[in-house]
Amino acid sequence: MAAWPITALAKDYPRGWHVPKHRHRRGQLIYAKAGVMQVTTREGIWIVPPQRALWIPLGMEHEIQMEGQVAVRMLYLDRSNSALFGSHCKVLSVSALLRELILAAVQAHADKRRKRMVVLAHLLLHELQEAKEEALHIPVPSDPRLKTVCQRLLAGTSRVESLEQLATHVGASSRTLARLFESELQMSFVRWRQHVRLARALSQISQGRAIKAVARDAGYASCSAFSSMFRRVLGITPTHYMTQATEPSAASSSPM
Repeated sequence: MAAWPITALAKDYPRGWHVPKHRHRRGQLIYAKAGVMQVTTREGIWIVPPQRALWIPLGMEHEIQMEGQVAVRMLYLDRSNSALFGSHCKVLSVSALLRELILAAVQAHADKRRKRMVVLAHLLLHELQEAKEEALHIPVPSDPRLKTVCQRLLAGTSRVESLEQLATHVGASSRTLARLFESELQMSFVRWRQHVRLARALSQISQGRAIKAVARDAGYASCSAFSSMFRRVLGITPTHYMTQATEPSAASSSPM
């Protein structure tokens, strides 16, 4: 029997579930129907809310942390189709049509309807190639000093610390640390920390926390300032995102 053009699977995970490092022989599109995932690869940390999907090239080692309950939908592409999407991870915007195609493919695969999957595969590949790439990427450093600082920021233990305070903590000058952010991560300290705060905000919003509280925890003095940043990065307001984000109906602990 001929191989399926695309393999589509559905798995639901409980809050806080961690999928350890692994890799696939096929390219993978990973999409959260509900909930937020944090995916880590050698290229960085990728935040994946319900309106986005992450392309992971074949052979790319990755691990996944579930922020809240997450309903994961996955597509696996063969080598020839994987080549269409490149050899680097990227976050893609998921339109209403693409979302329904992903869900339809998952159902067709579950029902073993191969002919239907063949038809869906053509549409899926077209829509994926047309999808806009989004900047939900947190690069990771190699310098030990910068790595320590970034781990503190990711853990939330240094939410109010300045660059100068962080530099002192790792025995470096603030100028050296600022230069490392630019040279290793290609973004300023302020922008990198903003991406981390946004990642935390996505997780909190998906769990139903009030936007005012999320904005305060992210270090913003007002909801309007937080909303402006949120919309600039994600293209929608926090309120719109909260409306679109839905919790999965069930969760299980099956490995990916």
